[in-house]
Amino acid sequence: MKNARLFKLILNTMLLSLSVAHAGENGILIKAEDLKLEPFRDAKAVGQLTEGDAVDILNKDGGWLQVKSSKGVGWVRMLSIRKGDISKSSGSNIGSLVALASGRAGTGKVVATTGVRGLNEEKLKAAKFNGKAVSLVESYVTSPEEAQLFANQSKLVTHEVEYLQEIGVDK
Repeated sequence: MKNARLFKLILNTMLLSLSVAHAGENGILIKAEDLKLEPFRDAKAVGQLTEGDAVDILNKDGGWLQVKSSKGVGWVRMLSIRKGDISKSSGSNIGSLVALASGRAGTGKVVATTGVRGLNEEKLKAAKFNGKAVSLVESYVTSPEEAQLFANQSKLVTHEVEYLQEIGVDK
């Protein structure tokens, strides 16, 4: 049951991360950002975009969007762009946050996919279930007692964090 739940979670994450920016989609920069030659943090900057700059989205690769603006063509981190009709921009509101986090305004299903590193659409489509990898991940599970012992030996400080409610996950 635990493997099936983990497999469902991984599969759903992979399927939801297949959203691709389509040519003709536009957006607006929510913060100043370097325009990169390639979709990598350490890539050469070919320009500078400022907050409020309008862009046309040309392509998507992982957490990066290839954009065209009056300042040139290049790559920008996805979370620096609010997608959608920029003529309807009305400042900061929850709809803007949903669009920012997921690129899907108004669906009610917030999906954040920018944490996928090194995976593009083709790799995700070609993904296959790997039971050995799931078993390996599950082998890292530790008991609360073992975790507490490790924390005490490492002199780690306890911080209480409230758990988020699980949504749509079979128990």
